[in-house]
Amino acid sequence: MSTINSTTTPSYVDSLKQGTAKEKTDAEKAGALTQSDFFALLTQQLAFQDPTKPVENDQMIAQMTSFTMADGISSLNNNFKDFAASMNSNQALQASSLVGRNVLVNSDKLVFDGVNEAVGSAEVPANTSSLTVKVYNAAGELVRSAPAVEPPAGKFDYVWDGKDNNGAVLKGGLYTVKVEAEVAGENQALKTSTYVPVTSVTLGKSTGDMTLNLYGLGAKKLSDILEIAAG
Repeated sequence: MSTINSTTTPSYVDSLKQGTAKEKTDAEKAGALTQSDFFALLTQQLAFQDPTKPVENDQMIAQMTSFTMADGISSLNNNFKDFAASMNSNQALQASSLVGRNVLVNSDKLVFDGVNEAVGSAEVPANTSSLTVKVYNAAGELVRSAPAVEPPAGKFDYVWDGKDNNGAVLKGGLYTVKVEAEVAGENQALKTSTYVPVTSVTLGKSTGDMTLNLYGLGAKKLSDILEIAAG
């Protein structure tokens, strides 16, 4: 027993001296056990084990398997973080390309800038005999009404030139639109959406926190965007 102790102890001390001379990794700085720590402990366990009761093979394999699994999970977490950061960067780049373009979102608001036409959309059910697009100002007053006879079923786009029923151009601002339809002999209000220009993009810590800032409508999530108009 004395022979074993005398030959292994200097090796153990030397390994500690060499370890302190090397530059510490991030894991070592954080106080976590690294792969080299595991093998150092395993070496010492084998060196100082009782020769009459050596470590069983299955016990040693279990220890190595546990460490391998823990090391693999740690590597997977690091890889996933890098992947998530890359996805966030790519999505931010794609979102920034939308600035200045028009996107379609669910809304009953029409944004008229005083110059360009305001465009909206409604989903027309089958058996719709007629519909009427009505535009109201901020005071709730009806300023424009335009009927459509036998509109086709499906997506129905409407364009408002910013004029009232008398042909006068109104001031730019936020207007409310209502689409009333007669479907199978019954009157009903259709769900509306509107095309709005993207003014800027707000980046968050993750892709879920990223928002598009829309002219007149404020911030909307990427998931709220129904359609992107052609550039």
